[in-house]
Amino acid sequence: MSELFLLIQIAIRNLFASFLNFVIGGIILMGTLLFVVGGSLLSSVDSAMSKSITGSIAGHVQVYSDKSKEELSLFSNWTMPDIAAVPDFSKIKPALLSVDNVKTVVPMGVEGANMTYGNTLDQTLDKLRKAVNARLAGDRSPALNERIVSLKDHVRRIVTVIQEDYKKLTVMASTQSIDPQELRAIEKAASAEFWNSFDADALAHLEFMENKIAPLLPDADLIFFSYVGTDLDSFRGSFDRMEIVDGQMVPPGGRGLLLSKYVYENQFKLKTAHRLDKIYEALHDEGKTIASDPDLQLMVKQNRSQTREILLQLDPLSSQRTTKTLQGFLKSSENDLATLLTTFFDTNDANFIERHGFFYKEIAPLIELYRIRPGDTMPINAFTKSGYIQSVNVKVYGTFQFKGLEKSGLAGGMSLMDLMTFRDLYGYVTPERMAESNQLKKNTGVKFVERDRAEAELFGGSSVVGTGGEKKIDDQAEMGGVKYSATARALMNRPYSRDEIDQGVVLSAAVILKDPSKMEQTMREIEAVSKKNGLGLRVVSWQKAAGQLGQFVFIAKAVLYFAVFIIFVVALVIINNAVMMATLQRVREIGTMRALGAQKRFVLKLVLIETLLLGLSFGAVGTLLGSILVKWMGHNGIPAGSEFLYFFFSGPRLYVDLGIGSLIGAFISICLVTSISALYPAIIATRVSPVQAMHAED
Repeated sequence: MSELFLLIQIAIRNLFASFLNFVIGGIILMGTLLFVVGGSLLSSVDSAMSKSITGSIAGHVQVYSDKSKEELSLFSNWTMPDIAAVPDFSKIKPALLSVDNVKTVVPMGVEGANMTYGNTLDQTLDKLRKAVNARLAGDRSPALNERIVSLKDHVRRIVTVIQEDYKKLTVMASTQSIDPQELRAIEKAASAEFWNSFDADALAHLEFMENKIAPLLPDADLIFFSYVGTDLDSFRGSFDRMEIVDGQMVPPGGRGLLLSKYVYENQFKLKTAHRLDKIYEALHDEGKTIASDPDLQLMVKQNRSQTREILLQLDPLSSQRTTKTLQGFLKSSENDLATLLTTFFDTNDANFIERHGFFYKEIAPLIELYRIRPGDTMPINAFTKSGYIQSVNVKVYGTFQFKGLEKSGLAGGMSLMDLMTFRDLYGYVTPERMAESNQLKKNTGVKFVERDRAEAELFGGSSVVGTGGEKKIDDQAEMGGVKYSATARALMNRPYSRDEIDQGVVLSAAVILKDPSKMEQTMREIEAVSKKNGLGLRVVSWQKAAGQLGQFVFIAKAVLYFAVFIIFVVALVIINNAVMMATLQRVREIGTMRALGAQKRFVLKLVLIETLLLGLSFGAVGTLLGSILVKWMGHNGIPAGSEFLYFFFSGPRLYVDLGIGSLIGAFISICLVTSISALYPAIIATRVSPVQAMHAED
């Protein structure tokens, strides 16, 4: 013990005796600081991304059919993996819930679909048709007549805009490139005669507009979106970060669609308004300037040149009001609304905030900011597993988001759809589809034949083949008319029981655990249950279920560990050389110790303890500085500079936690690096003899 105490005293005395010790200490300090900060940062990103994925759609564990040709990837967006369906969710749900650590099981199917909404003229004509039908049904109220007059004026204004576009086109392009039938149709729709005779045969005039004029306005959109077909009630109860933003939740057991708020803002909002929002966020939240940012300058340019979308939405009265309002705001005598809008959207850093507020206060109330609103029913189209296109009308109840992930395009890229509608789009024959098919068979007298008897039935003189006669088809009567439509609507809109929702196909299921720290053990238990009951399930963690996205942390860890290894090797070489030089400078001192009776073992211990104490001293300082830096990042947070980082930070900022693992790892690394680095110089020191000390003195 006295020898150890003496060695420590000598080590402390020599701690700052040489400049080389400061070089060695500086290397150890920086390495320790990087280890503490890097380890804590990576651990925090891992935890944050875990919350983003498990708290949005993945859960802690995902199960899917082991017959799948590809691996499950929940965030694959455009290319959906080839996943085999689980035939009946009601058979796997109780088996999974029997595992002690399983809290809930949520059925899922991640797929893609598209919806098409008409252009501005289509939508205005649809409103006009509904108003005309109401008048034909007997509504003679003054309010309805005023609405019809207003809508007719709006349609005429849109036709005028189209006519002006074609006039410009004839000037810029060869007349041979313009279809003369289109020109004649536009001239007819713009004529006073056409509108004077509108009320006499309104439906025929509307049909002409819908078939001949509306297709000439190229602002209809086909929007592809990814969605999760799920039990919406169970989903909301299991993923507590979900919150309704606009509209309302789909009624319990009902059919419906909840659009992602992120998708709603980016794809369904008026493009000009969306660009204004993006510029506002960049200026207000990110500290950017229009003068220095090319992306913001491009958006300003697009807003100046793309005013047509607003012009088409304004009816004559709204146009007059907007013109007068803009003249007062801009202090201009210009009467052309298009020119006024172009001037208004010529924004810069000095006037943008004021004009952004003016737009939402004065112009936005006069137009439709969103093509689809909560409460609208839209046709959703998707390819079934058999390869044909299926279309289902779905009511959009509202929008939702995950708290903390409002601006994440990754977590916010998925919309939510009820499980019954998902099964319709997937191609699964639901009870409603079967009832509809049976009703069609009954009303039309169609006879269905088996495939193996088709040839005999068609060519064998059976009753399937008959002689056709001339007959006028009453489609309403043949298809059941209003009565059948009401029945079909009742079947589609009725609430579904829990058993009906559970009994059917799903593509996967999210498993929420009571204790996520026991995930590996729980996965083994689920695999055992699946094997015992013959469920044929493949069990994967949230990280693997997220596909390439989930592998990001694994790659980041690998990069960090590789960087640590490189630092480790470099530090070994530098410290080894520095200790070697320091040892050679102490030949006289070590030789004198040997002459006074110090054994080789004593010298070996001395060099090792000195180097280790040096490493621990500077390592402690590095750990302290690293801890202070981590605490600062934990208090202030690291801002997410992009939507990609927004997801990985699980919010607008990453608040870094000081992990005990990073501190322990830093301590172990210090001991290893300093011990290994000092080993060879210590061995060299033991070979110093008293004779060498005397030579050094001479």
